[in-house]
Amino acid sequence: MRIIFTVFLVTVSLMMWFVPAFAHKTVTVEQYEIEVGWKDEPPLAGQQNAVFFSVTVDEGNGVKSGVTNAFKNLEAEVKSGGLTKQLDILSDIKVGNYYAKIIPTKTGSLTIVLKGTLEGIPVNEQVTIEDVESIDLLAFPPSGSSSGQDTDAIKNALSVLQRDMADVKAKIGNVQAPANIDLSRTYDSGVFGIAIGTAGVILAVISMLKRK
Repeated sequence: MRIIFTVFLVTVSLMMWFVPAFAHKTVTVEQYEIEVGWKDEPPLAGQQNAVFFSVTVDEGNGVKSGVTNAFKNLEAEVKSGGLTKQLDILSDIKVGNYYAKIIPTKTGSLTIVLKGTLEGIPVNEQVTIEDVESIDLLAFPPSGSSSGQDTDAIKNALSVLQRDMADVKAKIGNVQAPANIDLSRTYDSGVFGIAIGTAGVILAVISMLKRK
């Protein structure tokens, strides 16, 4: 019997361990509860997400039900420092659930401000939701690695240009040309051709950078 009970406790613990934890916060306004958080977690800078709301009312005897048209006279704003933006609230499929699409542009915390009335009950609440993380938290390969490789490619192209120019100049300097041939023009033409080829490589790299 003791073994069965131990197995049961371990199973329950594992189930609780693998249940995803959502960093939502709940505020209580009389008989109403308003849950606020990110729809997709973790929130990442530059990625479309949505602020999630769940509005329920206590019916008594431990029964809670979703509130329809909760934002009829209730407004929600998102605040970052001294900047604010009113959220466009949309109804979710489940009764009492709502969301507002948003693209967080920088890392750090955002605060949701709720003002108005909820079925006649005054609401004036502020909820700080989970911090926005850098996209590098999940990005692979890291965004900085490709730009570093592109910079190295440009440096290598310029290095090749300088080396080829030096080779051409050295070879021309060792050539005894007839009087009717101007080696300086030959050198200039060679350098011009090498420069065009190198410029093509650099332009290709810049084009790749712009597409990112």
